[in-house]
Amino acid sequence: MKQLKTIKKKRSGRDVTGQVSVRHQGKQHKRFIRNVDFKRDKKDVLGKVISIEYDPNRTADVALIQYADGEKRYILRPEGLNLNDIIAAGINVEIKTGNALPLEVLPIGTVVHNVELHAGRGGQMARSAGSSAVVAAKEAGLVHLKLPSGEIRKVMQKCLATVGQLGNIEWKNEFFAKAGRKINMGIRPTVRGVAQNPRSHPHGGGEGRSGIGMTTPKTFAGRPAVGKTRRPKKYSNKYIVQRRKNK
Repeated sequence: MKQLKTIKKKRSGRDVTGQVSVRHQGKQHKRFIRNVDFKRDKKDVLGKVISIEYDPNRTADVALIQYADGEKRYILRPEGLNLNDIIAAGINVEIKTGNALPLEVLPIGTVVHNVELHAGRGGQMARSAGSSAVVAAKEAGLVHLKLPSGEIRKVMQKCLATVGQLGNIEWKNEFFAKAGRKINMGIRPTVRGVAQNPRSHPHGGGEGRSGIGMTTPKTFAGRPAVGKTRRPKKYSNKYIVQRRKNK
């Protein structure tokens, strides 16, 4: 569908001044961005899966849906959604794979993906290959979701979620084989700080194999890399029931 694709602009990790603000990016192969429908705001209109396609911008596959009124949209393909299947979105639709419903109508134990954090904003959680969240509990207008990380978070019951687990589950076992494939994906090499010269990294320099030479590890810019970093507190901390599991 050419109407649903646009060429992805290469930014190579640079900001508006042209300086590298995000390292280890660049040399990406030409890609087309698929306009994926994360909002699923076409309510109570039946759609048919007419093709399942590979999307280079994400780990999950996408499905092209043709709705009864003739409009076509891409959605993330859950496991078990096949060609010619019928899907829909709304509060009164059947609870089955591929259908999008508000969390308030989903029974406890339902496996979902593409979950909204704010109603109407579009899905923001559980969108990668093989990922899913589980409806764990309900209380006072909020729904407890167990996320892929193990975190249990409260979400407004009006938020939409799509039923099912995302497909392409075996992606995590994929072997990339060579550095050239990572380069085509836009991922440039990452060099250890101790292997660099002192001008490029605080850990650099020294004769032979030397350690970092300081009590606290630093980033390439000289800021602390462990302990009290500059990461701000989440505005949504009050909605977290259980923290994610530390690996």
